[in-house]
Amino acid sequence: MASKRHGSRSQTFSSRAESDTVPALSSYLLSLISIKQSNLCVSADVHTTSALLRLAEEVGDSICVLKTHADIIDDFSDRTIKGLQEIATRKCFLIFEDRKFGDIGIQSQYTRGPMRIATWAHLTNAHIFPGPALIPTLQSAATSTLISLNQSVSTEISTGTPRSSIDGGGTTETDTEESTDPSPTTTTTSPKKKPSSAANLLPSSQPGSSSSFFNRPLSPADVDMSHRRTSIVTATTTISQTYEPSPPNPATLSRTLSSSSDPAIDRPSALAQLGPPPHARGLLLLAQMSSQDNMFTPAYTSACVSAARAHKDFVLGFVAQEDLNGEEGDEFLVFTPGVALPEGAAEGGGGDGMGQ
Repeated sequence: MASKRHGSRSQTFSSRAESDTVPALSSYLLSLISIKQSNLCVSADVHTTSALLRLAEEVGDSICVLKTHADIIDDFSDRTIKGLQEIATRKCFLIFEDRKFGDIGIQSQYTRGPMRIATWAHLTNAHIFPGPALIPTLQSAATSTLISLNQSVSTEISTGTPRSSIDGGGTTETDTEESTDPSPTTTTTSPKKKPSSAANLLPSSQPGSSSSFFNRPLSPADVDMSHRRTSIVTATTTISQTYEPSPPNPATLSRTLSSSSDPAIDRPSALAQLGPPPHARGLLLLAQMSSQDNMFTPAYTSACVSAARAHKDFVLGFVAQEDLNGEEGDEFLVFTPGVALPEGAAEGGGGDGMGQ
């Protein structure tokens, strides 16, 4: 695709992370690659939450990205999400949900339902068969989700009786009184007794008036309010919003680690200093495939690159078989599938039997 070797190919990961035009999530991933000295993305093709979390624990220290398939996890639930997020934070890797969006009206598929991908996956991917409008659609959905994750709403409701309704004071009392048992160690609380409501609600009996009273609407004069207390109900709603602090310059950390011979500088401390990933989401476009006789033409790949250049703040790169950075200013990441164990090295090594 690229006619000549792009300048990014000769740069270190840490120097690429330092670029002001690289999205924050790309910069963070490039820094992870430099610090962990690994650019591996492991595909978690498992079918239970336990197997997924166990795999994440086993490989987390050696990878930068874990690729998930949430729709094949038989018992996918909040436990899956929370467990995966905890391990990703502790082991320092990003989560990539291999959803392969390829339709219109996909906001709900990305943000809602049992998987709620946008709430936990840093990265996802998509085809652009429906057209490039799919990209801003996903970006808008991601932005709305991140805003909602940063907000919390709480409502507090309190009730009471103003003392002014009883003795002219300005304080509020609750509708209980204390009575002390003969035992010095026991205190009980019981409601105050109120006058019989029947005597207060019905008017004085008059001969022949019962039928006419029950067949007409009540008026204020029909109700004796002399024994009724006024009350106050207060509802307070608080909306709070939090923002994740910006991490220290990741390029500085990774460059210091990779260029220094100081034994006091180690990866765990550098990762701790790097901190959590930015509060952001990113998209990878499926531009090329590794399967035999696939129908991804060069024209389609070129269209993917053009769409990515028009949305550089959200499209971080591609799933492809080669570097697709071809113009000045291109700083896309390339995720290359089809990397497998050597034939016979382990069960499944050498391909999947489907042309990959």
